[in-house]
Amino acid sequence: MIKKHQFLLFIIGLISMSSFGQGKLFIIGGGKRPPALIKRMTEEAKLKEGYGIVLSMSSGEPDTSSYYGVLQFKELGFKNVSSMFYTTEQPPSATALDSIRNASLIYITGGDQNRFMKRIEQTGIYEAIHQCFDKGGMIAGTSAGAAVMSELMITGDERNYPDYDDTGRSIEKNNLIYGKGLGMMKNVIIDQHFIQRSRYNRLFTAVIEHPKMLGIGIDESTAILVHQNTFEVVGVSQVILVEKPKKIDSKDTKFSTEKISVSILKSGDKIKL
Repeated sequence: MIKKHQFLLFIIGLISMSSFGQGKLFIIGGGKRPPALIKRMTEEAKLKEGYGIVLSMSSGEPDTSSYYGVLQFKELGFKNVSSMFYTTEQPPSATALDSIRNASLIYITGGDQNRFMKRIEQTGIYEAIHQCFDKGGMIAGTSAGAAVMSELMITGDERNYPDYDDTGRSIEKNNLIYGKGLGMMKNVIIDQHFIQRSRYNRLFTAVIEHPKMLGIGIDESTAILVHQNTFEVVGVSQVILVEKPKKIDSKDTKFSTEKISVSILKSGDKIKL
């Protein structure tokens, strides 16, 4: 009986651990990536002990995106990083999927987050990325590669204003269009290029529509390093947190809320999720 009880506790412990994942996330808000930022990413990923893969499926110019994605690591002396590009029409082989599963670092380039999620449909890449994370690998991304990290993904599209706008022009209901991201972070909404492109309206709207979620706006040349239930800000700018809207009024098209929490974090600040 004691052995059965101990075994049950062991299994419960494994389930509890897997709910957080064993790996790390390095989510960059886009823009230039200073060498110090990339260096921190490679150190946290223990890239010297393994290998990295750049995934360029977000990009409209994947060859160029792959080249510069790999180059940033080469400039720091890493020769163990290669690129991959696959689509539903040209899916990866079993060997390629195995390489993704066992990588020390998966890096998702910028571009269009909708394009990335569309291209990996039914390829096995979604599952392989999660398996890499569960085995202790780091999943990183910039710009669109940041947007895909949350489960509820801001697509950048608006119903009421179909002409693309970098910032978001209003705080109103049923306007933002959401998609399904990779779900590396639960109960969180990620936005990128945040301060540089003044995307406050967009994140305010997303959090008001999903009041139990935490909105994280990451500025350019800045990242959050996530491990289990804690994240640290890394880089040259700031991260904005938006959460806990109170007394939401959505009777007409415009939202109002009596109170909403906004925090400003800079490099070195740490937060428990």
